[in-house]
Amino acid sequence: MASSTPVAVLLISFFTIHLLLAPSTSAITCSDVIKDLKPCLNYLKSGSGSPPSDCCAGASSLVSSATSTADKQAACACLKTAAKSISFKPELAKSLPGKCGISLPYPISPSVDCSKVT
Repeated sequence: MASSTPVAVLLISFFTIHLLLAPSTSAITCSDVIKDLKPCLNYLKSGSGSPPSDCCAGASSLVSSATSTADKQAACACLKTAAKSISFKPELAKSLPGKCGISLPYPISPSVDCSKVT
């Protein structure tokens, strides 16, 4: 059975490099985004039905911590990069906010324009 640990290590490494190379005025970091949404990874890749409660708790935490426009754009950029790096079911990513009872100002998608997030 394949472990998600190599994927998590790859994502954390990529985001750490991205974070060091891209200056930001936001308080939220890609590490924060990864920590919050790591419980969603298996669900987004192969889940069905409702997301796990720890996934929704993490997504809710992300929404609560990304309050400024800079934070929202930074979180969006992190998710956009992650969406390009992992194979996930787009329909699950699209429905995740509604199933968790939260509102994201952007879709979880590799094609979202994060500069338009306010």
